[in-house]
Amino acid sequence: MKEALFTTIAELAEGSAKSMPDMFQPARHLVCSTPATLAFNSPGAQGFGVKRAGLAVPGSVMLLAAPRCCGRNTTALGSSGEYADRFYYLLMDDNDIVTGRHLNRIPEAVCEICRDRKEKPSAVMICITCVDALLGTDMERVCRKCSAAAGVPVEPCYMYALTREGRLPPMAAVRKSVYALLEPRPKQADAANILGFFSPLMDSCELRPMLQKAGVRHVREIARCRDFAEYQQMAEANFNLVLNQEARYAAQDLQKRLQIPFIELTRRYDLSKVRNQYQLLGSALGIRLDDAPYAEEAEQAVALCRKDFAGARIAIGEWLNGDPFELALSLVRYGFQVPEIFGTAGEANYSYIRKLAEWSPETKVYANTNPSMLSYRKDREKVDAAIGQDAMYYHPDAPGFRWNEEAQPFGHAGIREFFTRLYAQLQEN
Repeated sequence: MKEALFTTIAELAEGSAKSMPDMFQPARHLVCSTPATLAFNSPGAQGFGVKRAGLAVPGSVMLLAAPRCCGRNTTALGSSGEYADRFYYLLMDDNDIVTGRHLNRIPEAVCEICRDRKEKPSAVMICITCVDALLGTDMERVCRKCSAAAGVPVEPCYMYALTREGRLPPMAAVRKSVYALLEPRPKQADAANILGFFSPLMDSCELRPMLQKAGVRHVREIARCRDFAEYQQMAEANFNLVLNQEARYAAQDLQKRLQIPFIELTRRYDLSKVRNQYQLLGSALGIRLDDAPYAEEAEQAVALCRKDFAGARIAIGEWLNGDPFELALSLVRYGFQVPEIFGTAGEANYSYIRKLAEWSPETKVYANTNPSMLSYRKDREKVDAAIGQDAMYYHPDAPGFRWNEEAQPFGHAGIREFFTRLYAQLQEN
């Protein structure tokens, strides 16, 4: 193709998640996965893919049972200091795949891992691939057998690319796995968990101090648990806060198993929506959350950026900490222009897409997974800044920033930091 395919926001808003153009449906064409390629061709090699996410449980190790080709990129992750001694491999050959004999070797491998380590792991996470999905392997049964043989908790992690577009994609399933080891404990009225991410909220995020000031003294995140004992304290929570919809399945499981109810919040870059969300949260909990000082700081950062750079043209990618369509909608409402969005539209985006169509109907939407993106011409649109590593790739000459660091932005602190960074980049243009 000579041209990269795109649609306008107005055209996209006319349909629905069930009637999207073919370019946004990977099953209708070959896949060109630009974000994954920029991440060294595997989510497990950079950021939090299934393999790294499965090791969020403190003191755990992982056994990757897979053909050689499926584990090659894990070596890059396993070479880092933090994970160097936490990955093990059980390589499968053709006979294993045909006969399924590797299933008998998995318990043996788990026992060997536990026997050879200086300290027994707190848990063993078994990562399996599409091979076992196609074979119909009952991994729950295999894990129970491993646990009985080795005397440690064993949980499955499904690295099934085949389920990426399904009801339970891999990153939602692995979130359930990392909380599945929590055991029932008496509840503490002043304890809560933050679910959603495998890395912690940014230190300046107001959510934790607001909750603590309102009487919720213990606010726990899995990424801040120093050991397995502290991880188990998450079972004492009176409620869970879900900040990422991919953690909803895990929260539902915790509600069923441990009777911990959950409340879902959404990462937004619209100041008014953040304030409203905190008011609703306070009402639901029966406490007063004072977000006024944090909101004022965020408002000042937005106002400064609007004052000096209103109307700036900003390209938005999808490889960033946020929903690209929600971020684009917020920017347009603040008075900026968004000529391009590089992203994958889905059911979760459509509320933003329809509202964005009212504000900026001519915004072009490119499907990152469509092979026509190989023909994208970098001079197609002139932009003043590019946000997200994929947008920066398509606009290498424009100022920009990745906005996908591991410390997760949220709430007013996220808005303040975003516009502080945007202001600095626009000053360079």
